[in-house]
Amino acid sequence: MSQKVAVLGTGKIGEALLSGMIRAGWTPADLLVTARRPERAEELRARHGVTPVTNAEAAKTADTLILTVKPQDMGTLLDELAPHVPADRLVISGAAGIPTSFFEERLASGTPVVRVMTNTPALVDEAMSVISAGTHASAEHLAHAEEIFGAVGKTLRVPESQQDACTALSGSGPAYFFYLVEAMTDAGILLGLPRDKAHDLIVQSAIGAAVMLRDSGEHPVKLRENVTSPAGTTINAIRELENHGVRAALIAALEAARDRSRELASGNN
Repeated sequence: MSQKVAVLGTGKIGEALLSGMIRAGWTPADLLVTARRPERAEELRARHGVTPVTNAEAAKTADTLILTVKPQDMGTLLDELAPHVPADRLVISGAAGIPTSFFEERLASGTPVVRVMTNTPALVDEAMSVISAGTHASAEHLAHAEEIFGAVGKTLRVPESQQDACTALSGSGPAYFFYLVEAMTDAGILLGLPRDKAHDLIVQSAIGAAVMLRDSGEHPVKLRENVTSPAGTTINAIRELENHGVRAALIAALEAARDRSRELASGNN
C-alpha cells in the first residue's frame, strides 16, 4: 500500500473509493486526486487528507491512475495524459462501455490497462466491481485492482467480452431495484398504507430477501416457492406479474442496457 494511487475526476464514486481505501489501510498521503473545480479538490483534501494535483502531475507521480470521468470525457482526458504517462503505469478505467483497446491506442505502447465496472453501492461499501484485463495487464495488475476495489465491496474477474453484459446487470442494477421499490411503495399507498410505513416494509423485505439470497445457498426459485403457498396471496401476485410480462420486460430492459453499453464503446454518445 506504499504505492501512490491517483483518482482522476473524483466524483461520488471516486470519493467513495478513496474513503474505502483509507479505511482499508491506505495512507492519505499516498492518495492523489484531481477534480474539475478547485473548490471540489479542496473539499476532498479537507475531508480525507488526500493531495489535490493536476492531471499531468498525477500521471507523472502516481503508480496507479484510476480514471473516473464520464465516458464522453475520456478521450479528452487521455489526450491530456498521454504525454506524461510512462508505459509502466497501471491505468484503471471506470468508464462504462469503453474497451481497454481505446486506452492502449492512446497511451504509450505496453501500458497495462484494467477495466472495472463498479456500481453506486460503493457509497456504502457494498459495491459489485467487475474487473477485466487489457492486453498488457498481468495477474499482479489485476490483483492490485482487486485490492483497491475490494475496499468498497466485492470483486469479480471476467473476460472483457462479458463487460457489457455485466454493466447491464450490475452496473445499472441498483437502479432496477430502486425502481421496483418505488413501484411497490406506490402500490402500498394504493392499498391504504402511509408512504413511510410502505417504504419501511418494502426496504426491510428487500434487505432480508437479499441476505437470504446471499447466505442461504438456495436457488431463488426455491426461496420463492417457500413463500408461495397453494391458492395463497403470493401465487396470485406472481400470476399477475407473469400476465403483465414482467419477466420478459426485465430481459428486454437488460438487453437494451447491454446494447447501449456497446454503443458507448463504439463512440456513439
